Amino acid sequence: MEKKSAENGIYSVSVDEKKGPPIASGPDGAPAKGDGPAGLGATGGSLAVPPRETWTRQMDFIMSCVGFAVGLGNVWRFPYLCYKNGGGVFLIPYVLIALVGGIPIFFLEISLGQFMKAGSINVWNICPIFKGSSPGLGYASMVIVFYCNTYYIMVLAWGFYYLVKSFTTTLPWATCGHAWNTGDCVEIFRHEDCANASLANLTCDQLADRRSPVIEFWENKVLRLSAGLEVPGALNWEVTLCLLACWVLVYFCVWKGVKSTGKIVYFTATFPYVVLVVLLVRGVLLPGALDGIIYYLKPDWSKLASPQVWIDAGTQIFFSYAIGLGALTALGSYNRFNNNCYKDAIILALINSGTSFFAGFVVFSILGFMATEQGVHISKVAESGPGLAFIAYPRAVTLMPVAPLWAALFFFMLLLLGLDSQFVGVEGFITGLLDLLPASYYFRFQREISVALCCVLCFVIDLSMVTDGGMYVFQLFDYYSASGTTLLWQAFWECVVVAWVYGADRFMDDIACMIGYRPCPWMKWCWSFFTPLVCMGIFIFNVVYHEPLVYNNTYVYPWWGEAIGWAFALSSMLCVPLYLLGSLLRAKGATAERWQHLTQPVWGLHHLEYRAQDADVRGLTTLTPVSESSKVIVVESVM
Repeated sequence: MEKKSAENGIYSVSVDEKKGPPIASGPDGAPAKGDGPAGLGATGGSLAVPPRETWTRQMDFIMSCVGFAVGLGNVWRFPYLCYKNGGGVFLIPYVLIALVGGIPIFFLEISLGQFMKAGSINVWNICPIFKGSSPGLGYASMVIVFYCNTYYIMVLAWGFYYLVKSFTTTLPWATCGHAWNTGDCVEIFRHEDCANASLANLTCDQLADRRSPVIEFWENKVLRLSAGLEVPGALNWEVTLCLLACWVLVYFCVWKGVKSTGKIVYFTATFPYVVLVVLLVRGVLLPGALDGIIYYLKPDWSKLASPQVWIDAGTQIFFSYAIGLGALTALGSYNRFNNNCYKDAIILALINSGTSFFAGFVVFSILGFMATEQGVHISKVAESGPGLAFIAYPRAVTLMPVAPLWAALFFFMLLLLGLDSQFVGVEGFITGLLDLLPASYYFRFQREISVALCCVLCFVIDLSMVTDGGMYVFQLFDYYSASGTTLLWQAFWECVVVAWVYGADRFMDDIACMIGYRPCPWMKWCWSFFTPLVCMGIFIFNVVYHEPLVYNNTYVYPWWGEAIGWAFALSSMLCVPLYLLGSLLRAKGATAERWQHLTQPVWGLHHLEYRAQDADVRGLTTLTPVSESSKVIVVESVM
């Protein structure tokens, strides 16, 4: 039976009911101060648990967020969607949804992590009914980020493979005649010769059916693409070794925590910008580059009325901002309590969207050059996802002077863009996992062992993606497990919990306690009204306009493949409503009493210094009575 005392207005869960032993108090009865939950690691404390880590300097946090949020999606996904949805017209819904959805939730997740000093699960102690000891909102984000960590690293493994193959005098995807090439391989498509009938052996129709060595290298050598999901085939050992190398690299960059991760991202987050600038300078000097940039920015106003434009803009914002994954919450939890997270969130959001827009110029300057070289329309060389990164770009570097150098430079950048996102994704998952462990379970090398187990488990699952049918498995993960649908669903519930259950004004006051002033009221309005409406509207559009999953416009997934995909999606989406219903049914008392009990925040001891109204921390331990609204629930264990 849970025992509580309400002495002096402080609710405290009895020691017998907690997972960890009590934390020592200060000389006046107040909790001893610490950097994490107060008292942890403080002199005289009864727990031999180190205090929660903090960033060595605030720039470590900024660079980690840049590294995580700015990734591969900014380089190939945003420019493609801009091209697909009417060029410059796409920027209108993109900016609007960023203002009413992306930036407010980006700020909410960082500030919530900083205020609660906890990872993606324990952060929902702010409203325990959505966290609890069973799956809830925190667990949903953990499931999503685990899926994302599992499949995202495959792009890095492919990039690493291309990087290794770039160290040669002649790029292997530049020419035909290799073991993986077929008889349809053609190195140069001379359409003008075909039109003049100077190619005696090929008609124009036959030439159109021929295949580029870039495509054959990608499909026949790297992927060794099978007939479908039902034909898994054998492991590709070369790509498997690249995958193993990526996981080993991730492990040694994450195992020591934010002290090491915060240093590594200084390089991994900034170097891609250097490469992008170099590629832009090189790209704009190529013939046809201006045509590509004009095509990128040219508006097609007729597409603005299409629901798909708004769906793509919404999913791109949530995907590129890394919303709903719990990693931003974990990063924010390592901030100092008084850090100005409001300013940080605005700066980071601008960097993210600015990078996407800048990358569009880089991509389309090169695509314009490719279209001019090949004598085709630019729409035939711009493809989505891995097609743009591993077909268009390799083709582009083969047409440049000193091609191996440009290839190595680009794929090294691609690797860095993905690695820092992978670092922070694993960091977010491990933070939430360790926050779950009771304080009494703390042991030396706990973090190192946890990171190792996580990396090994993900690597074993990834083996299904390095088989001949691995690309089909990869697309299942990409389309369902961490897609825009699941992220929109997660963001909707986050807004509901903070704005309507906990209280938007109440949380604005909490932020004011941290940064010294209340943020712009626009944030509160978005959390309460605009963002939930946008999230649910795009979510419904996604469901209504859902189409069967297809690979490369030719292979349609079987029904059981679709079922596996929906199982991925529902494994995170059902966490919130099922646990919400289960908690209400298990609780005792009238419905109103159950709700009041289950939504009462559970504070860590570090909140006492900031949470008390009209009294300082020591005043809370006196016999002065406090009002009902000033009561604070304290859990005397590690959050």
